[in-house]
Amino acid sequence: MKINACLKFSVTSLAVLCLALCLSPAREAFSADEKASKPNFEKWEASIQKFESQDKTSPQPKGANLFVGSSSIRMWKLDQSFPNFKTINRGFGGSEIADSIHFADRIILKHQPAVILLYAGDNDISHGKSAEVVTADFQKFVSVVRKKLPDTRIAFIAIKPSIKRWNLAGEIREANKAIAAICAADKQMDYVDIFKPMLGKDGKPRPELFLKDGLHLNEQGYKIWAKAIQPLLK
Repeated sequence: MKINACLKFSVTSLAVLCLALCLSPAREAFSADEKASKPNFEKWEASIQKFESQDKTSPQPKGANLFVGSSSIRMWKLDQSFPNFKTINRGFGGSEIADSIHFADRIILKHQPAVILLYAGDNDISHGKSAEVVTADFQKFVSVVRKKLPDTRIAFIAIKPSIKRWNLAGEIREANKAIAAICAADKQMDYVDIFKPMLGKDGKPRPELFLKDGLHLNEQGYKIWAKAIQPLLK
């Protein structure tokens, strides 16, 4: 009986040890994934400092229309699209919603804009974020703005349909739908639907609206955006 008991104990102990050894690498891998998923805000520092340098040499007016977000904003010649409005361009290519949140004090809030127009979420989804995460990040962005600028309007420019990222259209639609509902429930917010106007009769992105990369807009593409956005500007 004693021998059987000892054998049973040894087998049990061995099983526990094997389980522990199997779980240890998995835990290390999980920790590595956690670290990899953390945003690297430092990579934007040069772009942010450039904005701050511009603000010193050419101070921006208060109460303007501030555009912020990724490369679709950065590449937009706002003065040509909206010659009769005061606009500030604070787009930095490749950025996600979390980046605009992180640098809000330095590139958005200090300008006290009348309207903030955000275009982001495109890169977020391309980098693997779900529609739910993109929606939650947008809500965080709104919260950050509201704490210091409660009277400023916030407009979300719908995540565009593009040729290059058409395989992500389903997730993009889900994010747009959720954010549109949030905006509809708030009198100080607007949802700018540029998704539908950018689709052709075949239900796919219109090639004539894009540069050769199939991702960024050409002049014709920006005309569609400007038409949808201009009524919201102050």
